[in-house]
Amino acid sequence: MRYLPLTDEDRRQMLKTIGAPSMDAFYEDVPVQARREGLIETLPLHQGELAVERHLSALAAKNRTASEGPFFLGCGAYKHHVPASVDHIIQRSEFLTTYTPYQPEIAQGTLQTLFEFQTQIAALTGMDVANASMYDGSTACAEAALMACRATRRKKVILSGGVHPHYIAATRTLCEAQGIEVVALPAAINAENALCEHLDDQTACVIGQSPNIFGTITDLSEVSEAAHAHKALLVSVFTEVVSLGLVKPPGEMGADIAVGEGQSIGNALNFGGPYVGLFACTQKLVRQMPGRLCGQTVDAAGERGFVLTLSTREQHIRRDKATSNICTNAGLCALAFTAHMSLLGDKGLTHLAQLNHEMGCDLADALEAIDGVEILTPHFFNEFAMRVPGKASDVLKALDAQHILGGVPASRLFGAGAGFDDVIICAATECTTDSDIAAYAAALRDILNKR
Repeated sequence: MRYLPLTDEDRRQMLKTIGAPSMDAFYEDVPVQARREGLIETLPLHQGELAVERHLSALAAKNRTASEGPFFLGCGAYKHHVPASVDHIIQRSEFLTTYTPYQPEIAQGTLQTLFEFQTQIAALTGMDVANASMYDGSTACAEAALMACRATRRKKVILSGGVHPHYIAATRTLCEAQGIEVVALPAAINAENALCEHLDDQTACVIGQSPNIFGTITDLSEVSEAAHAHKALLVSVFTEVVSLGLVKPPGEMGADIAVGEGQSIGNALNFGGPYVGLFACTQKLVRQMPGRLCGQTVDAAGERGFVLTLSTREQHIRRDKATSNICTNAGLCALAFTAHMSLLGDKGLTHLAQLNHEMGCDLADALEAIDGVEILTPHFFNEFAMRVPGKASDVLKALDAQHILGGVPASRLFGAGAGFDDVIICAATECTTDSDIAAYAAALRDILNKR
């Protein structure tokens, strides 16, 4: 029997109380084309546990993991090696089953890991203070825009054409709902310095990314100076946190807020999540920072201890006065990040970043030697854009047929007809081998020669 606790009369009374004409009214903001009518035809109404397990296993078998062949996907999610010790640590029961540390006297272990995580992020980004994580890089970017508007009391946000389109979309969703003007500049491979031309005295912040969605590394120092001249803030975004082992960190470029994705360290691809958003800022802005902040203190006996600070319990309790509606953090993913970073250390991270850059250069050299291929990204870390003859999506399908995941078609991010239909964005990491690169180059050369 189906469990239906409410009668039709119950529903009518509830709708009357809240003033809604029907259940459909709750979905009026969802585009019609995104709504599904009726049940999903391919799913049975009910099955036994064994049958469901078999069916789901068959569906899962259709997936292809990143380890089943040469893999060159990037664009915000990267294949890196995660030591087995990281998974061992996060699966310990005291970490795996822990809950929100409301009572610091019995949650010192959890609070200390959060404090260490914050310390690592502040050091990586060159910023004064970091919070205890966000959901992912895109929500961190959106929250940074809201934070900048609160701090400057302005209602205009400008995003570079090099910012990841998913980050732009998340920022637009959160900001426009609060009456904030969002200006996203046209996508461009060398896009960040164009922010200076669009600044005005109504701008709360400019948001630039380095390395950007096309892999381009840009020193945002000039953007920072221009923003500060207009009393605006600079938000610096990154999607590949390993790059901070080599490139100039946001703090050294004058960023007021630094946000990004931390998946690359300690966290596997996981078919898209969960991931861990990184958020750091200057000391001046700390009271406007969303999410949780763990602080160090001393107890009654003078011993070192840790507490959540600058916010009471959870932000959402403050409703319209809250700095954020994010009311939790990606704690286990943040712990995985901290464990991996602790194993790497300063020298280990630098060496890892060097390996990534070297493999990216080797990949670019091998592909650029193919007739018709043009590397478009002038300065990159481990990811770059290249132009190929014909449609990039067709080339990638041909590569896929040879069990090579050759990258992401830029048209998937920016839409067909945006000027990037023949552009592929591809990445290499320390997991990429010389044989992977050789296989990619040979397959791509063969595909293009047959055209």
